[in-house]
Parts: sequence; C-alpha cells; structure tokens
Amino acid sequence: MRRSEVLAEESIVCLQKALNHLREIWELIGIPEDQRLQRTEVVKKHIKDLLDMMIAEEESLKERLIKSIAICQKELNTLCSELHVEPFQEEGETTILQLEKDLRTQVELMRKQKKERKQELKLLQEQDQELCEILCTPHYDIDSTSVPSLEELSQFRQHVATLRETKASRHEEFVNIKRQIILCMEELEHTPDTSFERDVVCEDEDAFCLSLENIATLQKLLQQLEMRKSQNEAVCEGLRAQIRELWDRLQIPAEEREAVATVMTGSKAKVRKALQLEVDRLEELKMQNMKKVIEAIRVELAQYWDQCFYSQEQRQAFAPYYSEDYTENLLQLHDAEIVQLRNYYEVHKELFEGVQKWEESWKLFLEFERKASDPSRFTNRGGNLLKEEKQRAKLQKTLPKLEEELKARIEMWEQEHSKAFVVNGQKFMEYVTEQWEMHRLEKERAKQERLNTTTVSNATANSSIRPVFSGTVCRSPMSRLPPSGSKPVTTSTCSGKKTPRGLKHGANKENLELNGSILSGGYPASAPPRRNFSINSVASTYSEFADPSLSDSSTLGLQRELSKASKSDATSRILNSTNIQS
Repeated sequence: MRRSEVLAEESIVCLQKALNHLREIWELIGIPEDQRLQRTEVVKKHIKDLLDMMIAEEESLKERLIKSIAICQKELNTLCSELHVEPFQEEGETTILQLEKDLRTQVELMRKQKKERKQELKLLQEQDQELCEILCTPHYDIDSTSVPSLEELSQFRQHVATLRETKASRHEEFVNIKRQIILCMEELEHTPDTSFERDVVCEDEDAFCLSLENIATLQKLLQQLEMRKSQNEAVCEGLRAQIRELWDRLQIPAEEREAVATVMTGSKAKVRKALQLEVDRLEELKMQNMKKVIEAIRVELAQYWDQCFYSQEQRQAFAPYYSEDYTENLLQLHDAEIVQLRNYYEVHKELFEGVQKWEESWKLFLEFERKASDPSRFTNRGGNLLKEEKQRAKLQKTLPKLEEELKARIEMWEQEHSKAFVVNGQKFMEYVTEQWEMHRLEKERAKQERLNTTTVSNATANSSIRPVFSGTVCRSPMSRLPPSGSKPVTTSTCSGKKTPRGLKHGANKENLELNGSILSGGYPASAPPRRNFSINSVASTYSEFADPSLSDSSTLGLQRELSKASKSDATSRILNSTNIQS
C-alpha cells in the first residue's frame, strides 16, 4: 500500500471520529436534526477536500523524491568514478525519503572531496612551478583537468617535498660558496666583471637560479679565485722569506724591521706590492754590502755542514767559501750551494736527526761513564747516585738499539742512493765502532794510570827511601801508612855533605811524575836536592790492580786492595833508587 493511501485512511478514521464527536456535541446543545445533517454534509465536504489535497501533496512529494533520487544517483556515480572510489550502496531496506536523504548526503560529501582534491592539486602545481623555476627543472607531469586520486596526490606531495629539500640543500651550498667567493674577491681586491659574478655577489640570494649548471659554475669560479689567492699567498710568502733572509744576511736592526711588520701578513695586492718594494730595497742594499752578505751565507753554510756531518775534505771541496773576491758571481755560487745544502738536509733530515740523537746519547753515555769512575759520587747527596745509575743503565740499553735502527735505515738509504752514507767523511757504522774502540782504550789507559798512581802513592807512604849521597843511603823509619787523617812523623839520619844535583832528563820520568808533579824523595823544601834519582815501585799486589776485570766504578774495591797492601811486610815496600851520575 502506498504511503498516500495509508495516510488517507488514517485521516478518514480520524475525521470520522471527530464528526461523531461533533454530532454528540450538537445533540447535547439542542441543535435540530436538520441542521445537524446539514452541518455534517459540510464537514464531510471539507474532509474530502482536505484528503484530496493531502493525497495530491503526497503524490507530488513522491515524484520529487523519485526525481531527486535519480539525479543524486547519477551524480554520485559520476563522482565515484572521478574520485576513483566504489559506487555507493544503500545498506538494508529504507523509505524513499530516507534513500533520497542518504544519496543527497553522499553526493555532498563526494563534491567536497572533489573540491579538496582539486584545490590541493592546484596548490601543489603552484609550488611545483615555483620550485622548478628556481631549480631549473621540468614541471611535474599530471593531468590538471581530472580529479587526482589519493595516490597521485601523495606522489605529487612527495615530489614537491623532494624539490624543497633540493632547494634548501642547493641554497645552503650557494650561500657558502658565495661567502667564500666574496672573501676571495676582497682578498684579491677583485671587482665582479661578468654578469654571472654580479648575479652571484650583487643580486638577491632568493632570486638566484639554483640549477646544477649554476652550482657547478659557482664551484669553478671559487676554485679559480682560490687558485689565484693561493698563488698570491705563495708569492707573498716567498717574498717574506726572501725579506727575512736578506734581513739576517744584512743584519738589519729590529726597529727597521718593525717598520714593515704590517705587511708581513696577508696577501692582498697592496701587501704584495709593499713586499716587492722591500725586496727591491734589500737587494740593492745587498749589492752595496756584498762582503757582509757572503759572510752571513758562509755562517749558514757552516751550520748546514755541521748538521750534515760534513768532513773537512767535503767542506774544502767548496772552494768559493775561501775566496776573498766578493763579487756578484761569488754570491751566486754561495746562494746555489746553500740552496743545494738546504734541500739535501731537508730530504735526509730524519736520518741526520737520528745521527744527531746518537751523538747526544753517546756524549751522555760518556758523561755517565766519567761520573761512574769518580769516587766523590758515593756521597749520594739527594739520591743523585741512584738516579744516575738508573739513567746509565737505561742508556746502556737504548744506545745499542738506536745504533741498530740507524744501521738498518742507513743500509736502506745506501741501497736507494747507491752510495755510502758518511759522517765526518767516514761510514757511520765505522765511525760508531771507532768511537766505542776509542772509549775502550781510554778506559784501559785511565785504569792503568789509576793503578800506577795508587801503587806508587801506597808504596811511597809505606817504604824506606834510600837516596844516595856519595854512596851513603838515607832510610826512613816509617814502614806503614799513617792513620787516615793524620800526618806521618818521620826522622831521617843521613850522612854525607853533598846534595843531589838536578835530575837527568828522561831518567825514569814515568815514576817521578804523578798528575803533573815530580816526587820530592822525602826532602824538605829547605834542602833542595842536588843529585838526580828515580823510584821503581814494586808491590806484591800489583797483579790484582792490573786485573782487567776490575771495574772503573769499583773504587771501594780498590780502596780495600790498598788497605791490604799497606799491611804487608815493610821489606816488600822498599823503593829502589837508581843513581844518576851528575
């Protein structure tokens, strides 16, 4: 049953009830029957008209709803196709009125989505156009007449985001390069002279086209400017080095140097010009002071000779060093030699420094060896003895190791250069071996001197002396060493009237001279000797003193041997004298 029919029946029932109710009221109030019938007819007529009107309206409404549903359904299908979504399906049974309402609501929603997508597409296209113009890249390919899908919008958004990142990265690179270009131009005092340089330096940063080509051109421009700057810096630094060298050679005073101190830094054009003027002035002054300059170079040459361990023959090989004809040609020869020597030292600097380190370690080793043989070191004031012994022990380990390292490096150097590495005109390892051998011989000589000196001194203090005066011998009553710290008491009985004459030259000199002094033979200063004589020392324990195993540093052991010798028989301590005829 249609809805209009249902409404009509419901309305008729309601109106019938209302009519019956009117009749009851009319009867109660006493309205005549004929009037009640008349009024009933009028009411029925009104009810019929009302029902007809209601039915007409319902029919009209139904037609409008059906038409609206058809229109909405058509538009909705179109929108679903444009938006790339599934067609709308009504869930369950519903009335025409509800269906029309749902369709209309869905259409409005679809229209809104379509509008939003179109708006976003337009905005993205505008952003893409702006970014592409700055980056000089082609626009994003998308159909602007159709409604983009959600996936297409997502891809477009990602593309625009990538363009933004690219722009930010290139802009940062552009700003950094521009800043460096401006600094280089200021340093070079260069004014932008091309349209591109003016666009970079003078135009707004946001207006610059950040294309890959422009960025590459920027980098190339910066490299060119930096190269020019480096060349200027190298030229200026060379001029400064030349100025310092001329200052030193000409012995320019400090106050005169300070006058040009302001141009000793930087590399601008005015600085370079000022440096060149100073070089020209110093060169002219050098020509006026040729002898002074050459002598200054010779001092530097001698320093390099020392650093390169040149022998005397190698130094003498440079004949101009000894010339006194101070000319420009002589100066050029010295300049060439100093350049060659300087380069030679720089190339082999590491090797020379290693040799120098060995030399210093060797001198320190010899110093420790000397201190080890010094009896006064046993005072051990402030713990210096223990400290020195530790340093000495450490040096005894490191010195051979350093020699081995240098030996390996020198052998490699000699293989590379096919010639011998010499120090002071001698192969380095031969030089090292010679130094060790000289040290060993010096130790043996010093040991022998100490033994001889100790033996002679001990024998002199514990023996009788028999000087000869016309065949008469004087004996000393003292047969033992005096107690430590006390003076010996001696009484001598001598006969004869002659005094010994002067010593004959060369007679047993080694037994008379100890540390540069000649033994007096026991005579007081008031009785100068008039006859020459010699003392031959004989000690029962000499073999122990001459033992090679006795260390130079074993002074305490040596004192114990002396103590033993002092307690031996006096007869074994008698010093033999040899008469030297006058």
